[in-house]
Amino acid sequence: WDGKPWAHTQEDRLFGPLAVAMEREVDEGRLNAAQEFIAHNRLNRQTVDTTDAKVGIVAAGKTYYDLRAALDRLGFDEATLRSRGIRVFKPAVVWPLEPTSVREFADGLDTIVFVEEKRAFIEMFAREALYGQANPPKILGKRHDDGTLWFPGHGEMDVDLITKLIRPFLVDRFGEDAVGPLERERVLIPLSDVKTMKGASRAAGFCSGCPHNTSTWVPEGSEAGGGIGCHGMAGTTPTRNTKGTTQMGGEGIQWVGAAPFVDMDHRFQNIGDGTYHHSGSLALRQAVAAGTNITYKILYNGAVAMTGGQDIDGQMSVPALTRSIQAEGVAKIMVVTDEPEKYPSDAVFAPDVPIWHRSRLDEAQRLLRETPGCTVLIYDQACAAELRRDRKRGKVADPAMRVFINEAVCEGCGDCGVKSSCLSVQPVDTEFGRKTQIHQSSCNKDYTCLEGDCPAFVEVIPDGTVVKKATVPFDPIGDDLPEPADRLDEGNILMMGIGGTGVVTVNQLLATAALLDGKQADGLDQTGLSQKGGSVISNLKISRLADDTADSGRANKVSAGEANAYLVFDVLTGTNPDNLKKTDPSKTVAVVSSSKVPTGAMVRDTAADFPEWAKLQSIIDGTTVAAKNVYFDAGTVSDGLFRSHMPANVIVLGAAYQQGCIPISADAIERAIELNGVAVDTNTQAFRIGRKIAIDPAWLDSLGLHRAGSVKRSQARRSAKAQRLIDTVAAPSEELTRLLGIRVPDLIDYQDQAYAKQYVDKINEVRAREAAVTSDTRLSEAVARYLYKLMAYKDEYEVARLHRSKAFKDALAEQFGKDAEITYKLHPPTMRQFGYESKIGLGRSAEVAFVALARMKKLRGTSMDPFGRTKHRKMERELIGEYEDMIDRVTASLSVDNYDHAVEVAELPDIIRGYEGIKEANIAEFRSRAQQLLK
Repeated sequence: WDGKPWAHTQEDRLFGPLAVAMEREVDEGRLNAAQEFIAHNRLNRQTVDTTDAKVGIVAAGKTYYDLRAALDRLGFDEATLRSRGIRVFKPAVVWPLEPTSVREFADGLDTIVFVEEKRAFIEMFAREALYGQANPPKILGKRHDDGTLWFPGHGEMDVDLITKLIRPFLVDRFGEDAVGPLERERVLIPLSDVKTMKGASRAAGFCSGCPHNTSTWVPEGSEAGGGIGCHGMAGTTPTRNTKGTTQMGGEGIQWVGAAPFVDMDHRFQNIGDGTYHHSGSLALRQAVAAGTNITYKILYNGAVAMTGGQDIDGQMSVPALTRSIQAEGVAKIMVVTDEPEKYPSDAVFAPDVPIWHRSRLDEAQRLLRETPGCTVLIYDQACAAELRRDRKRGKVADPAMRVFINEAVCEGCGDCGVKSSCLSVQPVDTEFGRKTQIHQSSCNKDYTCLEGDCPAFVEVIPDGTVVKKATVPFDPIGDDLPEPADRLDEGNILMMGIGGTGVVTVNQLLATAALLDGKQADGLDQTGLSQKGGSVISNLKISRLADDTADSGRANKVSAGEANAYLVFDVLTGTNPDNLKKTDPSKTVAVVSSSKVPTGAMVRDTAADFPEWAKLQSIIDGTTVAAKNVYFDAGTVSDGLFRSHMPANVIVLGAAYQQGCIPISADAIERAIELNGVAVDTNTQAFRIGRKIAIDPAWLDSLGLHRAGSVKRSQARRSAKAQRLIDTVAAPSEELTRLLGIRVPDLIDYQDQAYAKQYVDKINEVRAREAAVTSDTRLSEAVARYLYKLMAYKDEYEVARLHRSKAFKDALAEQFGKDAEITYKLHPPTMRQFGYESKIGLGRSAEVAFVALARMKKLRGTSMDPFGRTKHRKMERELIGEYEDMIDRVTASLSVDNYDHAVEVAELPDIIRGYEGIKEANIAEFRSRAQQLLK
């Protein structure tokens, strides 16, 4: 360059003429030197070459391997490509695109097809390299030669898409007979079944105990702006009024521009502490300069949680942060936290900065909303995921207190889920309808769920005798299990589950095991917001070790119809159409955990139920080898045997291995578990347990596993008096007999025999009218369920009785030990009348009160009832008569034609859930819908 070999120079004084000189050197020297290096080392190569080629195809990086897989699927292996006159070019350096290699590749070609994701960079640079050449080839890629769109510039381009898009070109060039079919057209996936399942989408959500579950709430009448970070999921959470998003450092910019032109006076803006320290302080500074009415909520959780919990570069402590923000000239600063006492006594906050408990978040936000100018609220609470890790490592004390829900008292209203948005607050189906249970092994002890307006919650300090023990004892399984008869030697594995439960870990274990077995492993983890309860898909292709160049590599994503093993750690993810299309009914074996893990929508919305299991199984069986598929509740097995949900995926893996669809040896898998170094004994046993389940399903049944801590109320003690009442019902169905056998004795315990007789008489009356019209029994069964629900309303006497029940005490003892310390979290209506907004905690004094209240049940509904005069108790008593009148109306004109309508009316009380104000709102909804139906 300039008459001598180019050599890199470094100029420190880049200003004025020196900067221009350096710019010239980069443009004329350095870039040309790079191209010479690329050409000399032949980094851009023709991986398939033939002298008489007329067609060329270009792809780089990941897309190259996807292209080769697509061509193979269509019957164009390397030999066929040569025979058909097709060259393939793989540039290793896409910029600067060295022109000599491009021209050599293009020599003699009449058409070149560029296959690249996103924008047409290689295509554009190649056009430049070939410009002015004699007889240049036609260049296609993002568009066909007629100008229409071809390979898209958005989204991912995988094997399936490339196959679909390139096939018409090959057919047009070489004829239909020369090109293979689109294989997946012969498999029909029941998409209509999937689309009708409300709430069945496994969307990402806040971790259990995430501080953003609380911090992202805004007062009524306000909205917040979104941004980058875990808190951005508030924008997809219906109970949060969060709108929009922006780049890091741009938080609040939209509002600064919009504020002068809209009627709204103020807006909150969420911003994470990592973002604030990165560039968000500039956003706050521009809002101060503009004099905008905005409150920045700095969500201080101490970690870059969205990308793995890294430390925050340049992070300031909360006291230092308040001083820094004050220096920017904000109008007011407030701090709310879960532990106001945690700051050291010598901490120096900015002047006049109050430090409040997070329970006063709404009050703090309202105060800041009314303060003119730019204000700041720092919400200080540790990231739940990082806090959980630190507790396990012994860096932070692990609180002893746990939260437990008495399912018998719970009304399944979902208020605790709405208040917490916590995925450990899980709806469960019981004999008495939807209830709620705390999933103890995933609970991060945030305790926000206690704010649910419900007396079913208790705080528990375990006695330490059972926490480390399995719910169901079992003998450890040895390594002498029989090997599967026909284990694959090569194969493709598709694994899908819930973020944060170890899906990626299983993929890593299998890839390591494959290498230990001397095989090649090509993998891809599609994680998304992986630790946030969303869908995670892991792909793994296991083959005999390749013996030639890197160009023999394979596409690492399992394509349509390629899966040999379909490992479903979460059945909702397993019934996603995008995953189902990877299966083949002639070869894919599915091993499925049937555990019902609720979605965020199911936690918050009582109308979002888990889909029927039969439908889910039929969807999977319809696209796989149904005869070889294995289904079992891995979550219950894992919780029951290990008191943790984390080994569940390894249990599924063990069953899949035993079905012969994992092309790796058991010794290699167990060695990989050992090398991973995490819970080695537990995961080894989990793998063997899965194998044992596949070998002997009866062994699993013999364990008698059930949901740990569930309050069992089925089959109440049936007295002779109760049985005589039940026997008065004429021609009951088997199901009706079962329903009455549980509910009649319970109503006697609830009040007395006369009360239960009132219930049975109405059921008998409905059954008689139903039998005169049809052989169907759904109406009488519905009335049996929901008349009981209304008659057994949970007043003070009933809550006391249920908290004293043996079933509840047994569930607590099983989970936390018989000597566990219990505190009942109650919010009696009498306290509400005196303005107490929060629950109180009662220990032994509550037990004494429960005994007295339970004995006072005879006063229920009488003039002596001290609680019966409240608005809600009167409403509950009125509902019984209202419902009976409704049933009388529909049965008076009952016919085959209106029978289904009558059943719909009878099931309406299912929406009446909760306590006090929540129940009142649901009763209003019930009455509105009843009025519409009865018309």
